Amino acid sequence: MKVLKFGGTSVGDPNRIKKLYEIISSQSAGRKMIVLSAVSGTTNSLISIAESFKNEEKEEAIRQINSLHQFYNAFIEQLFTAQNLKQSAQEVVKKHFDLLKGFANDLFTSAEEKVILAQGELISTFLFQLYLQEIGVKSVLLSAFDFMRINEDGEPEYDYIKTNLNTLLNAHAEEVLFITQGYICRNAFGQEDNLRRGGSDYSASLIGAAVNADEIQIWTDIDGLHNNDPRFVNETKPIRFLSFNQAAELAYFGAKILHPQSIYPAQKNNIPVRLLNTLNPGANGTLITNSEIPEKVIVAVAAKDGITAIRIKSSRMLMTYGFLRKIFEVFERYKTPIDMITTSEVAVSLTIDNNNNLDEITKELSHYGDISINVNQTIVCVVGDFRSDTHGHVCIVLDALKHLPIRMISYGGSNYNISLLIPDNQKVEALRALHNRLF
Repeated sequence: MKVLKFGGTSVGDPNRIKKLYEIISSQSAGRKMIVLSAVSGTTNSLISIAESFKNEEKEEAIRQINSLHQFYNAFIEQLFTAQNLKQSAQEVVKKHFDLLKGFANDLFTSAEEKVILAQGELISTFLFQLYLQEIGVKSVLLSAFDFMRINEDGEPEYDYIKTNLNTLLNAHAEEVLFITQGYICRNAFGQEDNLRRGGSDYSASLIGAAVNADEIQIWTDIDGLHNNDPRFVNETKPIRFLSFNQAAELAYFGAKILHPQSIYPAQKNNIPVRLLNTLNPGANGTLITNSEIPEKVIVAVAAKDGITAIRIKSSRMLMTYGFLRKIFEVFERYKTPIDMITTSEVAVSLTIDNNNNLDEITKELSHYGDISINVNQTIVCVVGDFRSDTHGHVCIVLDALKHLPIRMISYGGSNYNISLLIPDNQKVEALRALHNRLF
């Protein structure tokens, strides 16, 4: 089986939805699982609707719901030719929007918010299956709520997913084409939940692992991972091959095409991941495998914004043990991951990308030393093959950025990246300087 995930831009308008089957049918014979995101822009609209309900701006929420409903009615008019299918689509979609309007009469909590955010994927998968019906293609729509589940810590329950998904597939043993939703799931309490933003990639990888897929394909609107951010740097190029380790670094440190968590299930099960472009299906894209790619020592640059740097300076660190454990326990209590860390004999500098509990964290850390905070920082990550038998690459990177202020450097924690912390307003200059020097 192949797993094909199509992102929001790939289903962004009726014409693109009509072209999906051309891509699907061009694949080699065998079973296929199609994982769809919400139509482009829908999730942002749903987030805005949820925010309006949360702020008790019910009239504004209803206005936004009606506007989005009108968008989908126009979408349906363009997608379908048969009048009976147009009517069926409008009736089902109306039920989704009536559900949204019903939240104006209820107490609004995070549980209701997650129900709202699920509607985009439920609508896109329904419309796609109905379109396949119109063109005479048989398919089975599987609800992600019937097999995709996370535990109390928000982590996927792999055994549950594998058992329940394969049970559903075995119940349709003669069928070859399946459709399901990305992003959405149930939580440990059976409530509707999600895998967070970008989670459709994660859904595809989890599904691929559960069915031991031959390949996972992530279809977006760009020809694979590029060696720099094409939004800021001219003449970037797609990377033909990547190892999972390199792709994981790029995804975590800012490459927007791939969700950071989507790498692990595929890597663990040795399933190739191919990144492809729905707007240019003939492009090679990027193939990610467990093989180490010797093609180039330095393969790409990425950047992660919204970083906060925290420095804890204390003479009590000198010649003592247990100090770092106490520091890490503070972040653990507030469930705040650390991105980078550097240490000296009397100071620790580290970075986080979630400031929700920054005041509380700072207060607790102040018991251990003097604290300084720098917000509005960016991590620039240079990804490649930096094993101990290679040399000279750090010098090249630092030489490219010698005219810019560097707050922290992390090297050696991984064989695959050099990370540097700079002010946000220097990001574009850093990306361009590195591109000119490295590529």
